[in-house]
Amino acid sequence: MNNSKYITKEKVHFFIKFIIIFFTILIAFSNISLCASTPKLVSTLEKAFESIESWLIKLATPMAAIAVGTGLFMQKFSFGDEEKIRTGKKLVKTSLVSYAFILAIDLVLSAIQSLI
Repeated sequence: MNNSKYITKEKVHFFIKFIIIFFTILIAFSNISLCASTPKLVSTLEKAFESIESWLIKLATPMAAIAVGTGLFMQKFSFGDEEKIRTGKKLVKTSLVSYAFILAIDLVLSAIQSLI
């Protein structure tokens, strides 16, 4: 069975690790900008990371909606196949948890940025 089109635990763990590393780098560059004279390269990188963060947040909402919709359609049109029902439920649950995780990270970063 081709496992590439299903969401696996390994893919979810990779995505979570990627997000954590990305936001760690983002926080590191935002802390570097507190220096008295910010080099042009650091300010450019900081703006780039802020732009990437805003695009990730903008893309996360439609991606989560598509994933939830796909999971619900998979459940609806499973025609009694238990495996498709379980896969649809997993897809809905995983996409909602991932979206909540992304929004929580954005909230934490905003709180940290306001304190600095």
